[in-house]
Amino acid sequence: MNKFKEPADKTVLLQDQLALRENQSGLRVMVQKWRSLLFLHFSVEPEIVQKTLPKGLTVDTFPDESGREMAWIGLVPFRMEGVRARGLPPIGSNFPETNLRTYVHHNGRNPGVWFYSLDAANPLACKVARATYGLPYREAKMSVTEKGNDRFYVSSRIKGSAEHHIEATFGEQLGTAEPGTFEFWLLERYILYSFYRGKLYRGHVRHVPYPMRSVTVNSIQQTIVQAAGFEPKPFQHAIASDGVDVDVFLITHVG
Repeated sequence: MNKFKEPADKTVLLQDQLALRENQSGLRVMVQKWRSLLFLHFSVEPEIVQKTLPKGLTVDTFPDESGREMAWIGLVPFRMEGVRARGLPPIGSNFPETNLRTYVHHNGRNPGVWFYSLDAANPLACKVARATYGLPYREAKMSVTEKGNDRFYVSSRIKGSAEHHIEATFGEQLGTAEPGTFEFWLLERYILYSFYRGKLYRGHVRHVPYPMRSVTVNSIQQTIVQAAGFEPKPFQHAIASDGVDVDVFLITHVG
């Protein structure tokens, strides 16, 4: 069993987040635009999340309102635009996506994201991501509709019963997250991890800090959390962003 360890040095992890934001190197393999992002989160006991992670990764934690160190599960629907791999034609470049994720680090360094599922309305993109990154992409019928400040996110997985229907209203511009805040801890993640054919891999992305907006979630129905094996809970935190342009770098093996 992959047991939860004591929280890592948060100062070191924060320094790594800042360094990863400023200094990205390697072979850029893809460009993407992420638009109309909605970040919804609820807290979970760290021991529960740790049991779901591969060897080598430790759940990252942030205190809840009571001050307890907790793991966090995020549901993030958004829209992809301009998806293009280096040297290849666009992969049906505009399509919705929704990811279910948590936050991790590797031996107390390099904080990043671990994905439980990534639903996308693009069969080719799903196939390529599964084959090259080992990421758990699932094909789904999806839409992201914008009407003024209102956003409507709809998804239904083609195989299985996971789905969501979310209505939200984007509010005022909030600028970018300050280092050390909960929003910075959640949003400013520049590493993704995957476990593929028995090995742990790490991928890097680069983008400017998320421009945040307040958001009101008007309604939400979803079964994606349950499909990943977690007990559904009310979402405790919501933040939105109009989006960022993203460079994606070659995934590498974590020794």
